[in-house]
Amino acid sequence: MPVLNISSYKFVPLPDCAALRDQLQERALALNLKGTVLLAEEGINLFLAGPGEAVHAWVNALRQDARFADLAPKESWSAAVPFKKLLVKVKPEIIRMNHPTIRPDQQARAPALPAATLARWLDQGHDDEGRPVVTLDTRNAFEVDYGTFEGAIDWRISKFSEFPEAVQAHREELMGKTVVSFCTGGIRCEKAAIYLQQQDLDGPVYQLEGGILKYFEETGGPHYQGSCFVFDQREALGAALEPATEIQRPASEAHRAPASS
Repeated sequence: MPVLNISSYKFVPLPDCAALRDQLQERALALNLKGTVLLAEEGINLFLAGPGEAVHAWVNALRQDARFADLAPKESWSAAVPFKKLLVKVKPEIIRMNHPTIRPDQQARAPALPAATLARWLDQGHDDEGRPVVTLDTRNAFEVDYGTFEGAIDWRISKFSEFPEAVQAHREELMGKTVVSFCTGGIRCEKAAIYLQQQDLDGPVYQLEGGILKYFEETGGPHYQGSCFVFDQREALGAALEPATEIQRPASEAHRAPASS
């Protein structure tokens, strides 16, 4: 398949995000890339697609900025570009939580759990200390309906800004357990895990490194049921990171613009 799709994010201070927007847009237009790049003072969140050489050229140029030198986008391939246009925007947050005390660009992130470790823990039914493990889906309800981990906690939130309130309502559900928060590509569960760490849950809190898509890439998807909704015209990906051929669609499909991960 000729089209390379990438997604990535990084929480890093970007006081110059307005000027950076013009630079990144000009470069993407010159390479005929399509997708979405979101910038904020807290970092970058991107989804781009195009010919492989062009996509890699854009990423390599971005890495010349020391703040993005370690950026490692997740890659998948498709037969066609799954975006209609290019959108490069500056926003207040690269993923909206509406909780100003949560600033991953200024705080230590929660421990990141490798995909293989989560798969092993789910195989054995507990973590390496014998503590029960719960997987916490931080995505919106309609995304969860496409697929999720077996037995995952799903609070049926309709937008990520509802997550802190949901934690307060269900806090006892997490007490004393090893909590692994997850999302599509890692960005939401990075904020979510920091918030969870602040709640004194009497147990460790992790974020799944790279989210569901990295889990698919590195493990093949054991203990995951269904597909993973993605915010582009492919709609959902299976464990092989190809457009899902059989999709269990929610009854109400309130698809959002490609601005979350």
